[in-house]
Amino acid sequence: MRMVGDDRGDEAWDGSTGGSTDDEATQVFSRGDLASSGEATRAFTRAQDTEPTQEFGRAEPPSGGDSADEPDKFTRKFVRERPRSRPRTRSREERPPDPPPDPYDDEPYDDGPYGGGPLDEDPEPRPRPRRRKRRRFRLGRIITLVLLVALAIPPATWGWVWYTARQDDREASDAIIVLGASQYNGVPSPVFEARLRQAQALYLDGVAPVIVTVGGKQPDDNFTEATAGRNWLLDVGVPADHVVAVEEGRDTLQSFQAVSEVYEANEWETAILVSDPWHSLRSKVMASDFGIEAGTSPARSGPAVIERRTQLWYITRETASLWYYWIFNDSSEFRVNAA
Repeated sequence: MRMVGDDRGDEAWDGSTGGSTDDEATQVFSRGDLASSGEATRAFTRAQDTEPTQEFGRAEPPSGGDSADEPDKFTRKFVRERPRSRPRTRSREERPPDPPPDPYDDEPYDDGPYGGGPLDEDPEPRPRPRRRKRRRFRLGRIITLVLLVALAIPPATWGWVWYTARQDDREASDAIIVLGASQYNGVPSPVFEARLRQAQALYLDGVAPVIVTVGGKQPDDNFTEATAGRNWLLDVGVPADHVVAVEEGRDTLQSFQAVSEVYEANEWETAILVSDPWHSLRSKVMASDFGIEAGTSPARSGPAVIERRTQLWYITRETASLWYYWIFNDSSEFRVNAA
């Protein structure tokens, strides 16, 4: 067998087949050899089918029952789906009006059951608001409420009088005011003397540098309550220049009217009121109405505080007198060795 690059391959080939050991294996084909051969070149054509080509057409529906002319069972009937009918276009008059423009078109919008609005980056669920039941206040309920308040006010005032009677203010003040009481020809009554002793104790404790005695006189009296009180204080050693007697006023309201002028003249503002325990609240309210900032330090001795029955009477009396003053802006006519 000849290899590529063999020396014999470079020699001219004469076309003979002899003289070589490779003649049986090596065969050379050329166009000329095919032409000189006995067999002609076959012409290959598309084979003709023995059976004619079947023609497929639309099958005619049978007129009824089974028929010999029924189309071949392999023939399928293809029918194009009928298009759906389009809804009728409304005229411009029949169309609903366009909704108003939404101010939040450019923002994420919450169209949930709790009301629309722009959404936050991390919205939190809002609880469903509870509907408040409308309560109808009937006239009977209003009347009942008013009656309950009216019935509760007097006991509340009675308790306020009792609470103030138990207070003892000893703060530094401009003066100590002693409210007048009965006197007998210049001698203070036991109730008045108990008040003066309390004022003397406050003065000695340095609560105030001045003691003011207040009170006018009844018809046919020779001395006023203020003068009787001043004389008693001088007798127990209080200097005369530290005692001021205001000889006006037949009741608590008139007494504070006169004292307020003294306070205005001396530019005083504060005071400690000395009276019976049950009289403290009413006198404090009246002093405040005249611009005097007052505390109370009532007398704890004397006929006004000895018996329990007397204490209850004074508390009830002062409760009525206080309401009389609030309603009529005047002092009551009740007088029991005090106001």
